[in-house]
Amino acid sequence: MNPNTPLSPRPLHHLSDVRHRVMTARRLREHGLTGSEVAARCRSGGPWQQLLPGVFLLHTGPATSEERLHAALMYTLPRAQVPRQPGPAAAREAESAGYGQAMVTGPAALALYRFTCVPSLLSLEHIDVLLPRTRRLRPNGFVRLVRAHTVPHARLVTGVPVAPVARAVADTVAQLTDASAVRALLGEAVRGGHAEATAVVRELTRARLLARPHVVHAVEALLAEGRAVAEGRLYAMVREHALPAPLWNVELRLPGGPCLASVDAFWPDHAVALELDTRAPREQEEAVWSEPTRRREHLERLGVVLVRVTPKKLKDAEALEQTAAVVRTALVASADRDPCAPLVVLPR
Repeated sequence: MNPNTPLSPRPLHHLSDVRHRVMTARRLREHGLTGSEVAARCRSGGPWQQLLPGVFLLHTGPATSEERLHAALMYTLPRAQVPRQPGPAAAREAESAGYGQAMVTGPAALALYRFTCVPSLLSLEHIDVLLPRTRRLRPNGFVRLVRAHTVPHARLVTGVPVAPVARAVADTVAQLTDASAVRALLGEAVRGGHAEATAVVRELTRARLLARPHVVHAVEALLAEGRAVAEGRLYAMVREHALPAPLWNVELRLPGGPCLASVDAFWPDHAVALELDTRAPREQEEAVWSEPTRRREHLERLGVVLVRVTPKKLKDAEALEQTAAVVRTALVASADRDPCAPLVVLPR
């Protein structure tokens, strides 16, 4: 058989360009080639090469980064035809460009998201592919498998199904042992606007990475940086929406008593306080989760209105305007409330 003749009479225009160059053994059989014919083309000096078990590159020379990505995903496909199931599974398959629930994660995913602190796709030794834990498949060649109890919804980046940024960050952090590299990665994820700090910490928690000291230190620095950015937006909100100037970063205490709350802004003449909610969303006991609620209720019994806002709301212009309106309403309504209990206000 001439290696330059078409694979079969069946047209291939329905495939993307990369899928003309990288194909599975099953697809090649569908186009009329037997296993022996494929093996003959992949012999030394032949026009094709085998990249992974059951996955072939239909030209000589090194594979491009795009070809390696699609080859890694093709490796996870069933070797035999599997009937498509209706419902959500089929919807997810369509969403993932025909690769089922498999998606690229780790450094390769971050490279697709254009992170600068990870190597380029071509220089990566491995490509990480996220799969359901139930899939029975072994890593092979340049494909490294990452298992998940619950697989997130993939995003399509240049036609490749990719794990959400926060998940890809966590899967990358799991491979790092250098504290500075972890700090750089987390910093770029948040400062670059790729993900919210709380979403990143949530994934690090799920991956049980916060038991590693170098990760904990990087997360603490990330949250501190996120708080600083949020505080700057809070100052801008007060200024741009012409709110009265509050006392910034203070502790509220009863005379001679312990600290009731540390708040980011307090309007003493109106007994209104504002708190940035920068808690990391971890799996915690209900008693711990209810602590902010108990603090709010305690302050309200003393006559103090506590407004809580997340950094994400301060990032969104519409939500920022709504927060300013809530604060303004609380300030105006203070004239109709009973006077609050005597408080001692100290710098935090």
